[in-house]
Amino acid sequence: MRTISKKTQYGLKAMQALGRRYREGPVLIGTLAKEESIPLKFLEAILLDLKGHGLLESKVGRKGGYRLSRPPSTITIGSIIRIMEGPLAPLPCASETAFKPCAECADIETCGTRIIMREVRDAISGVLDRTTLGDLLRRVEIRRLETVPAGSRKRDT
Repeated sequence: MRTISKKTQYGLKAMQALGRRYREGPVLIGTLAKEESIPLKFLEAILLDLKGHGLLESKVGRKGGYRLSRPPSTITIGSIIRIMEGPLAPLPCASETAFKPCAECADIETCGTRIIMREVRDAISGVLDRTTLGDLLRRVEIRRLETVPAGSRKRDT
């Protein structure tokens, strides 16, 4: 099966980092690259792409950097992945946004491969399009709290 690219993995990491700092203002690209262990030149290209699609804003000069253009609760993971990867469908004939029939297919309506791959696309899309960046950040925080050893948790007194 298809896997997401390193570009998309880094894009998701960067968006999560910017989402965690949503109300703090712009983040320097160098800071983001260092904290998230993303090669600087690669991160520059990723952030420009995300900015070009309206998910990020940038500010130049002192106190400059990148920030989300809108709240994390309004950005779906599906939209981020589509920007980075293109259509979610595993085959062009199963795509909603970039449909292209397969050359070897005699009848696209009765093609078993297309039928099952559309179901795969629908399942992937269902999860990614109903999960926002805000949802993901909450899930990560819950998982962090769950994995902290019991003895090292702060207790309410």
